[in-house]
Amino acid sequence: MQTNSLYYGDNLEILRHHIPNESVDLIYLDPPFNSNRSYNVLFKERSGAASEAQIEAFEDTWHWEGAAGVYHDMMSDGPPEVARMLRAMVEGLGHNDVTAYLTMMAIRLVELRRVLKQNGSIYLHCDPTAGPYLRVLMDATFGPTNFVNEIVWKRFSSHGNVNSAFGKIHDTILFYRRSPEGAWNQLYRPLSEKYVNSFFTHFEEGTNRRYRLQNVLNPNKDRPNLTYDWNGHTRVWKWTRERMQQLHDAGVLEYSRTGLLKGFRQYLDDSPGEKLQDVWDDIKPVGQSDDRDLGYNTQKPLALLERILLASSDEGAIVLDPFCGCGTAVHAAQKLNRQWIGIDVTHLAINVMRRRLTDAFPGIEITVVGEPKDLDGARELAARDKFQFQWWALDVLDAQPVAGKTKGRDRGVDGVISFFESPPDNYGHIIVSVKGGENVGPTAVRDLKGVVEREGASMGILLSLNTPTSEMMREAATGGMYENQFWQRTFPRIQIVTVEDLLQGKGAELPPKRRQYAQAAREEVRALQLTLRDAPIAQEDD
Repeated sequence: MQTNSLYYGDNLEILRHHIPNESVDLIYLDPPFNSNRSYNVLFKERSGAASEAQIEAFEDTWHWEGAAGVYHDMMSDGPPEVARMLRAMVEGLGHNDVTAYLTMMAIRLVELRRVLKQNGSIYLHCDPTAGPYLRVLMDATFGPTNFVNEIVWKRFSSHGNVNSAFGKIHDTILFYRRSPEGAWNQLYRPLSEKYVNSFFTHFEEGTNRRYRLQNVLNPNKDRPNLTYDWNGHTRVWKWTRERMQQLHDAGVLEYSRTGLLKGFRQYLDDSPGEKLQDVWDDIKPVGQSDDRDLGYNTQKPLALLERILLASSDEGAIVLDPFCGCGTAVHAAQKLNRQWIGIDVTHLAINVMRRRLTDAFPGIEITVVGEPKDLDGARELAARDKFQFQWWALDVLDAQPVAGKTKGRDRGVDGVISFFESPPDNYGHIIVSVKGGENVGPTAVRDLKGVVEREGASMGILLSLNTPTSEMMREAATGGMYENQFWQRTFPRIQIVTVEDLLQGKGAELPPKRRQYAQAAREEVRALQLTLRDAPIAQEDD
């Protein structure tokens, strides 16, 4: 197992072949589920059509036909408690996208329990659509007695586009431990201004320190060991005489003019704040917080993951996110001095994470396990999944995949490279077409020339898995040259770059490129746990 590494591939296979038993301290997962779809669609019986369960970078689709084999495996070889619960849900709900999702999650939850240490914790992030069913699976997998909390994260203040229903403004995070001995660090939130003004109404003479007077009497009157005379008054006190003397010597007991003990001074600057509860309404979603939007629609705010990591792990702990997406969990782990492992099934997500981490932590060394390292690996990826090959190749070229790309409808544009063309803020664009098939000839070059003309682009690059033929090179040469007055250089308008070129560190002849991706803010690695003053303002009930 390699920590501080990203793994490309199906997390079920990565878990089984790379992550040892009881090796992880904390797991966070936010498995994608298309809860925006109609319930009538999600729960509709699925049969007959050929399809597979799959997750892609910006869409999540689970179909029963792809999950049926996994379901049968769980019924025959899965843990009895999990199989029994899964069978009940499938028989009750039918064969549909929801039960496909639950089936694919069940087998992964079993593996996640295996890799979790005895004192480890797991946080499963979900929304109300699938949350109740996942709670049943979590009970079956980790045991109902190891359930700790159902955390409500209030994402929005209101939803104005909801008709005939209450606005959906929260997510659910299910918190379980492998055993009762799970790691725990109590977190606090600072007291609200309203609370401070209502209760911390006294100011110490001379220092002006703000404080409140806490009761020093014991509510239980039957405490002989705490009943004694203090300063001429016999009462049932909160503390022993020895402790009372210590507080007196520290000057935190307040007396009336007659010597009656009025109370214990609790200073505002000594207060730990409010203990964190299971409703988190103080962490805003990306777009309303300081987090930079990386263009990934499931991106979670960094503060959310920091809170989870601080509560249930210590520095040096190993944190695993098996559905890593844009990498908020591994970002938080790196920032808080934890080790981490991120897994995702798309190269697009891997690429976003790698850039995010290198932006936030300059000089960081990141290992990606499972991506092609040589030409044979690239050929294998192209044969297995041409779209994953395309995303990987575009990343190596440092080109941005076309946003909103739909399979088969890219109109010849797989990626784009932007560059500064002329002052003050004019940018040129370079079209990239990726070809991973065997039969690529001059037609592909001519098509690219037509796309460049149609899109009004400055240049075009044909990124080919195979060595171009001499006819292809001649066709590219007929594209002429692109002349840039600002850079005082000319560049071949149509260029052919091979994957082998990229792997050898060679690229296209281009003007200086504009940054293709949103940039994550640079971080300073945290050396200590979160302090009281790092947390957001919150309300405390007296």
